[in-house]
Amino acid sequence: MEDSESLVRRWEDLDTDILVKIFQSFDIYQLTSGIAHVCSAWRLACCDPLLWKTLDLSMMKSNFIKIPLEPYVYVDGRSDKKLTRVLKTSLNLSRGNLMTLIFHFNLYVSDDLLTYTAERCPRLKRLVMPAWNRIKKTGICKAICCWKDLESLTMPSIANPPYLMEEIAKNCKNFNELKIMGPCDIFFASTLVAYLPKLKVLSLRCSMLLKDALIIILDGLQHLEVLNISHCLVIDTAPPRAPRRLIKELDPVILEKASRLRMFLTCMQDSCIMCQRTKNDEGLMRWYKYEEGLWLEDEVRSLAY
Repeated sequence: MEDSESLVRRWEDLDTDILVKIFQSFDIYQLTSGIAHVCSAWRLACCDPLLWKTLDLSMMKSNFIKIPLEPYVYVDGRSDKKLTRVLKTSLNLSRGNLMTLIFHFNLYVSDDLLTYTAERCPRLKRLVMPAWNRIKKTGICKAICCWKDLESLTMPSIANPPYLMEEIAKNCKNFNELKIMGPCDIFFASTLVAYLPKLKVLSLRCSMLLKDALIIILDGLQHLEVLNISHCLVIDTAPPRAPRRLIKELDPVILEKASRLRMFLTCMQDSCIMCQRTKNDEGLMRWYKYEEGLWLEDEVRSLAY
């Protein structure tokens, strides 16, 4: 009897590599549910860097209502607590090894939680965070200061971009990839040229884009290699009070300027579903109306998830 019991292997004796392989099939809720507390061997496996290259919270949404004043959303307290628990547990297990962090477009992170997160993943290279309603200037700037290795950012369109681009230019020397989820006007384009002249990849897909802003980008970002304006509403600059004119086809001047790029991705077809959706949403996509995960797509492979 004793001999037969000695032949039975206990879970905690399972090889760490095998445990890690098993845990790689778990989602974030399962990984943070408490399995690290089963035994020391399981905790060791739960902290393996292979599990924490990417923290994907793209399936996690805030429970919120829209309000008329800033920050324009009110998030339920229980929703905040859930996010805080998942994030803190994940950051504790990851031991500073996170390199990619993805938030859902309806996941509203607070300033304090963003700072807490930034301080515990200093090696971050890629951030996908489309919702900034509850994040103040000081909060995002403090986070950027922590992310010296940041290379890629997916963000919303913001009204006052210079402070952010200046912070990125000052702290993130390897930064080269940007995706803007929202309209790009002349001010935004000029800011990119002024502070991020070495930008290599830029995606503005599914948004409103002024023709003059596009020209500023093509003329000013001399190191740009890839530009994605697929499904954009390209608007011609009109005199004051004149109706805006939607450009149906890019003119030869723009195509000539874009010819130096390695990739210039466009789609302005009336038959294209995404072009139709951008037009229906007037250049400000209401992603909640469409298929789950559609917002994560991009024609630029390095920006798609």
